[in-house]
Amino acid sequence: MTWLARIMALFPTAILATSLFSVGWAVAASSLLPLLLALVVLYLVPLATFRIHNRRYPLVEGASHLLGGAYSPWWGGHQTQVIFIAFPALEVALRLVPGLFSVWLRAWGSEIGERVYWTPQFRIGDRSLLEVGDDVILGYDVGLSSHLIKRTRKNVLLYVKRISIEAEVFVGAGAIIGPGVVIERGASVDIGAHIYPRTRVKKEERGRQTKANDSRAA
Repeated sequence: MTWLARIMALFPTAILATSLFSVGWAVAASSLLPLLLALVVLYLVPLATFRIHNRRYPLVEGASHLLGGAYSPWWGGHQTQVIFIAFPALEVALRLVPGLFSVWLRAWGSEIGERVYWTPQFRIGDRSLLEVGDDVILGYDVGLSSHLIKRTRKNVLLYVKRISIEAEVFVGAGAIIGPGVVIERGASVDIGAHIYPRTRVKKEERGRQTKANDSRAA
């Protein structure tokens, strides 16, 4: 692991510690200003850090290795998002306001259409790697992960690919969508389906439950 990767691994801890300090300060001082600071730290600092990091170390889609002497841009970008993965309630609050979560994902770099319905328990792994069309419905506990990690004999393989969900798609509850998946306009994905990497789901075919393999999304 490179020195930069080690530093980025400390980012979630720094965000959590700063936020807790701000909340404690607010309680001790009976002031709202520290609470506003906590919100800035929780939401805006990770977003700004990701955008700066992504400009300096652009994320390259495709296969790479996590171990070795080369720095992984995906790893650094992922660390800026860990706080939202560890505490999903932070983004659940955004989804309670119509349209706000779509704006949030656009700020990370995703292309999000209009009138997309995100259920409160929706799960996401990579906030910058989505293309979602208009009038899409994502059911309860749907998970989207634009990366996959697989252990090999000598290294750890990382595969990163943008997920594309075209307009008027319905994704059933509990479905898991992997990297590189394309769901065509008007298609439906069955409840609990596992759509594995680089699969194309056509309108005339329903996304079905697939056989598990030995890969896993981190």
